[in-house]
Amino acid sequence: MSYVEELEPLDEVFLEDLEWRIALPSETHRQKVREISPIGIPFTEEIQNGEKVAVFRFKPLRQSERRIFGWKALLEVRAIKYQIQPFNVENIPELPEGFQEKYLVDNDNLAMDKEIVIQAAKDAVLQEKNILRQLLNIRNYVYDQLSYGVTAKIDTPDIVLERGVGSCGEYVGLLLALARLNGIACRTVGRYKCPAFADRKGVPLEPEFNHVWLEFYLPGFGWVPMESNPDDLQEGGPYPLRFFMGLAWYHVEIGKGIKFETLKNKGIPVNKEKVSIGNLAINHVRFTILEELPNN
Repeated sequence: MSYVEELEPLDEVFLEDLEWRIALPSETHRQKVREISPIGIPFTEEIQNGEKVAVFRFKPLRQSERRIFGWKALLEVRAIKYQIQPFNVENIPELPEGFQEKYLVDNDNLAMDKEIVIQAAKDAVLQEKNILRQLLNIRNYVYDQLSYGVTAKIDTPDIVLERGVGSCGEYVGLLLALARLNGIACRTVGRYKCPAFADRKGVPLEPEFNHVWLEFYLPGFGWVPMESNPDDLQEGGPYPLRFFMGLAWYHVEIGKGIKFETLKNKGIPVNKEKVSIGNLAINHVRFTILEELPNN
């Protein structure tokens, strides 16, 4: 996989000391990073909340600047499906220290203080106490309430509930809000899916969109994935369980629980209303399938 930004500022800009931070692929049970290297200009690597981030520095960044920069990664990626049953999680321990402050709060415009979202969190689980059944109830409730549609921007869960249509990011926002209001620690994961053409080896493939899903935490076990919207296949269900605690080979995990791409000027986050990444650069994402991994 390669992720490259092509600097092409639309507006006049001068940032004296800019850090351009792009998350790097994660090491997980199903994904191994074999090599990673810079494209265009070198980067330094930092750890943010346990995740690796590539930091590109511009001193300064001017409107006349024209560069490409990014990274390429050689990855081994497999499908995974966790076989955990509700009876396995009847008596789970408490969340680890610090998880409440990180994964049970509204730290990403989740509208968890809005009455429509609070009521939805209650309606979704009703009297259920088992964490897996709660999550399945929440997922099915969101699927009942929403239909998939690409939107111009990511709206907050209260607006999405009222509208009844959401993108994958809006599905995730609503799922996060309802789960966290019910005391279930969860976080956003993404960021791209390789086009699922396993027979097209050695051919550069471009994903149509970026993509996000989520992970929830099972105390005593760890983080488990749940897709945002691909199982929302028919109005009113029943909904399949393909991606409930499972991911296909084409999911690439990047930047678990952190922003995929951010800007800092003199160490301070840049206000995206004043300077947005989309107005500074055009991104280019490529996948090339090299070979099928041995079945071991």
